Amino acid sequence: MRSVFCIQLLITGVLLACTTVIVTPGATVDGSMYVTHSDDNELMDQRLIYVPAMDHGAGETRSVFCSACALGEYEEYNSYSYPRIVTAERGPGYDTPDHPASIPLGAIPQVPHTFAYFDGSYGIMNEHQLMIGECTCGAKVQLGPLPATRIFYSAELSRVALERCSTAVDAVMLMGNLIEEYGYYGTGETLLIGDPKEAWVMEMCCGTMDSTGGLWVARKVPDGHIFAAANEFRIRDVDPDDPDMMYSGNLFETCRARGWWSPEDGALDWLRAVSLGEYNHPYYSLRRVWRILSTAAPSLRLSPWVEDGYTRDYPFSVEPDTPLETRDVMALHRDHYEGTPFDMTIGPAAGPFGYPYRYYGPYDAQGDVSDPDRTMEGAWERPLSVDYCGYMYVNQGRSWLPDHVGGICWFGPDKPSETCFVPFFCGVGELPSSYQVCNTAEFSRESAWWAMNFVADWAAIKYSYIRRDIMDMQDMIELREVRSVEDLSDRAESMEDDSARDLLTGWCTSNADSVVEAWWDLSEDLIVKYDDGYVNSPERMAHEVGYPERWLVTTEWVNGPTTYAGRGD
Repeated sequence: MRSVFCIQLLITGVLLACTTVIVTPGATVDGSMYVTHSDDNELMDQRLIYVPAMDHGAGETRSVFCSACALGEYEEYNSYSYPRIVTAERGPGYDTPDHPASIPLGAIPQVPHTFAYFDGSYGIMNEHQLMIGECTCGAKVQLGPLPATRIFYSAELSRVALERCSTAVDAVMLMGNLIEEYGYYGTGETLLIGDPKEAWVMEMCCGTMDSTGGLWVARKVPDGHIFAAANEFRIRDVDPDDPDMMYSGNLFETCRARGWWSPEDGALDWLRAVSLGEYNHPYYSLRRVWRILSTAAPSLRLSPWVEDGYTRDYPFSVEPDTPLETRDVMALHRDHYEGTPFDMTIGPAAGPFGYPYRYYGPYDAQGDVSDPDRTMEGAWERPLSVDYCGYMYVNQGRSWLPDHVGGICWFGPDKPSETCFVPFFCGVGELPSSYQVCNTAEFSRESAWWAMNFVADWAAIKYSYIRRDIMDMQDMIELREVRSVEDLSDRAESMEDDSARDLLTGWCTSNADSVVEAWWDLSEDLIVKYDDGYVNSPERMAHEVGYPERWLVTTEWVNGPTTYAGRGD
């Protein structure tokens, strides 16, 4: 049990901490809907799995499995960080008999037909352009799973929604009903649910008086706006008369019974009622929300400083000053606060070459900010792109195209800043093996994740130089992919479904394989180019570039042995 307890501390503390964004059609150049998610947790399974559409007979049930994302591993249910699920029920990607089969917490009635979808730590996107993003949030009540009583965490909720729904509003209502009927366990959670036309933010947690069911609330994002969440609930006042809000039938009654809210307080503030605000440390969540909203709408002049973790200084969503395109949305997640007072590429911890990542240790914060028993002697800023990110995706929905052509998952293994995003149309019939294979405990050149991870890690030796090399590759490949996606969409739109599926699957696989090969080639080029601290080229090997002067003058170099005068004794 000690190993389980340690994992729980890591997951609810530093290492499980995602960022998720919605950009609605009215806020984009071409009318696309975007739903993003950075899965900031290298402890978990980094595979992108294709779950095929399936037909089911009368009377069949659907197993609900325990999730290690919730509060850690549960050996009694064979619920581990890797592999996330082991079962033949979800297609060949999860049928791995060399691992112990996942043991269900319970089951729900199956439907006659389930849709195909892409799956990760949480459900990602289905064949009807339904898209989901996620981030973990602190909550006052966090309970473990209990068979037949509390069987759903957000991970399995998101998968059921993708299996059964084609619109965001239907997905919200389905997941809400499942929480109330079958119970919710685990951390507080924010799920972003979008289809090509509208998007909702759904937040959930434990908390009912009898420890069954669960609490949830949802709010629609206005068209023309961008929304961001980063490990803190973002829904505030719950208005029963607002047609763009939904919530569990027991919400007001439960919050009143627990003493979290009283009608005399006015509107029920969801964030304040069910959570303790931010967790880990001040600005761990809010700094990222500020960065995304202020990047999209600098005219609002939002301040990076607030009074406390319950601030209302940041709107639920904002209208961007300029409409966004696909790579603009990617860029939001590649950020280390460059050009701000919080720039992670400068300062002593960034070293001579501006390395923006920080290595966490036992001295770093875990738990809720308001924990009275916790002391903090220091903290790092928490940027959008972090070294412990497992994967990142930007889902794109296009309402003017057939579903199988309109939906695209731009998937990037490892760190957002250093990864290369690869498009997968939601209408493909399969995914390349290099994206469905990854064990972070075993290095493999067959894995896309390891290709991206190796290059990102190698960048640490001379980051300011190697980052430029990576950006050049990103620009070359991603811009080419954007053009190719447009051309392919035009071709596939008028084709028969089977022919279009074959075309999309073949192109996506070929493109993804070529990107992985290019990234391995890049890794070998970087090994040679920066060997022994030089900047090498065929024309000039062993080129001594030394250190940047701004860093050099802060070191002992300035007091080095430049004269024979003085013995120092």
